Amino acid sequence: MRGAGDQRRRNRGAQAASGAIEAREAASTAFYDMDQAQKYIDGRVTVFEDLDAKAAEPVRREFTGLAESADAAAVAYISVLDAHDLDDQDRTPAEYDAARRAFVASTERLQHITRNLNGFAERLAPKMARLEAALDQLPPRLTAARDAVAAADAAVTAAADAGMDASDPEAELAKAKQILAQLGSQGLGGLGLDGAIRKAEEVREIAARAHEAAAELPQMAQKVRNSLASARTRVDVVANRVGPVKDAMKVLLRGYSQACWQDLKGAPESIESAVTRARERLNEASAHTSRAEWKQAQQALTAARTELNAADRRAGQVTGRVDELRAVAADPSKPVQSVQFAVRDAQRLAMAQPGGPAPQHVRVLDSLVERIEKAPSRLTGTHPDYWAYLQELESIKTAAGDVVARIRAERAAQA
Repeated sequence: MRGAGDQRRRNRGAQAASGAIEAREAASTAFYDMDQAQKYIDGRVTVFEDLDAKAAEPVRREFTGLAESADAAAVAYISVLDAHDLDDQDRTPAEYDAARRAFVASTERLQHITRNLNGFAERLAPKMARLEAALDQLPPRLTAARDAVAAADAAVTAAADAGMDASDPEAELAKAKQILAQLGSQGLGGLGLDGAIRKAEEVREIAARAHEAAAELPQMAQKVRNSLASARTRVDVVANRVGPVKDAMKVLLRGYSQACWQDLKGAPESIESAVTRARERLNEASAHTSRAEWKQAQQALTAARTELNAADRRAGQVTGRVDELRAVAADPSKPVQSVQFAVRDAQRLAMAQPGGPAPQHVRVLDSLVERIEKAPSRLTGTHPDYWAYLQELESIKTAAGDVVARIRAERAAQA
């Protein structure tokens, strides 16, 4: 027959076993919570790294420390489970109490780490929210890039089918396709969010240029044809100026000093050479046109125009020089008038300065007045150097303009 003492021992043993089992269940729940938090946050940090690898570096470092603590706590928890097999019924109350304390300590450790993980997740959340908001921009950017590539592809194909040289827009299109393929293969993990958005925009811009270039080819073809006809007419016009230029040079050589025409020496020959080169470039343009090489034809046309512009400018310098010299020879005082007006205008502006004219401006303007008075002294001899006279007057006029500019700049600075 069992006594009351046996009953009390059985009750204590049952209570100890119940407390240990309850502590084990609490530890199991804490372990599960910590494990789920760790896995969730690891996933979020991985997404963060995909979106912005650089910004994620310190985040990953901090999480690595937390993860190491969590792993160590998990190992310790499993060790407690192994050390205290509560399914074994042959245990004393003291053993159950030891198991309970071990599980309680493990629970507290697991819960502490879970709180740290959750705090980390709270700090990470605003950063993730900003990145995910920016992530919403990527799909429409990618769609725009793909649409631009498709449109450019169609335009390049149409130009090539029409027999046009679409090599340049085709090369641009190939570049856009290459970047788009890179974007598709690397994704966010290789480029990051900002990098992916930039690449998508780059694809769109390159494809847009290719599309525009391909679409312009038909217009370019007609433009080149029209320009070629216009340039052939102009080259004849410029060639016809050689005769008047030669006549003008004869006038200069016979009627004026060497200083008046020295810088124009060889002008007729240089114009003839430019016309010859222009004709060669036009022939090249014509050859490119026959092969539908519109860009090369345009380049040849531009080179021809450059030659014609230079020849035209040189011809104008010669004939214009004769006109200028004849005018000043007829009335040397006439060009002085505009120069005197410029100097007087500068003087009035200087006098209107608050506090009176600045001494440095007065000195410059007084020297310009003296130069105007001395300029006619250059016109001496049988063949006066009218050109040097005109250049001196132009230099004075420029100097007066410089004074005006300085005065206005000083006033602006003071204001």
